[in-house]
Amino acid sequence: MEFLRNDETLDDLNLKGIQVIQKKDDFRFGVDAVLLANFAKVRKNAKVVDLCSGTGIIPFILAGKTYASDLIGVELQEEFVEMANRSIKLNKLEDKMKFICGDLKDIELIKSIPKVDIVTVNPPYKLQNSGLINLNDKNAIARHEICCTLEDVIVATRILLKDSGRVYMVHRPDRLVDILCTMRKHRIEPKRIRMVHPSVNKAPNIVLIEGQRDGGTFLKWETPLYVHSEDGGYTQEIIDMYNSDTI
Repeated sequence: MEFLRNDETLDDLNLKGIQVIQKKDDFRFGVDAVLLANFAKVRKNAKVVDLCSGTGIIPFILAGKTYASDLIGVELQEEFVEMANRSIKLNKLEDKMKFICGDLKDIELIKSIPKVDIVTVNPPYKLQNSGLINLNDKNAIARHEICCTLEDVIVATRILLKDSGRVYMVHRPDRLVDILCTMRKHRIEPKRIRMVHPSVNKAPNIVLIEGQRDGGTFLKWETPLYVHSEDGGYTQEIIDMYNSDTI
């Protein structure tokens, strides 16, 4: 296939026939991206920007599950952007999707993007000084705050959002205080939080957060989401996320 290279795979999302290109043995999307895409509330004709987009999995899921009119991914690593743009062509989604290779800390770049209704972001989780890091490692860049910090992400988000626009973020529970404080600092009000647990008897290892630009002070704490049932398989809610063509 002309779209695919020797070190790549083509993965079917089971959503309107959409397929995405990924590396065989390198950075690949995980459950975090699926959880975030299903957590986001995307209305018909919404304009969406996905920051830290990687190979574009979240915009592709949203293209399959919603009626968003415009989906833009912003990603620093050129290789990922090139793969994502090939996936666009493969799926004939040029009329509603595009990926930009750029740094979200580049304020002029962020300001050049028209204001949007929704920002989604699966940012690097780990603080820059946590553990040994290979600065040339694509996975390290995706997981550690090497090229952008949480505050960089929130600053870019505020610029991108229309008045009362919403941001949806997936992160780690141990960073929750940092996330909420940074959101409020930049006048993005936390509106909804959901903790995700590996299973019923384990502590949460993922948090989903919705914030609103200049929103009022009201926070909804949602019921926990469990990824695995007691028998080790996926819970029905997770199965439905993977198999349903709507959010």
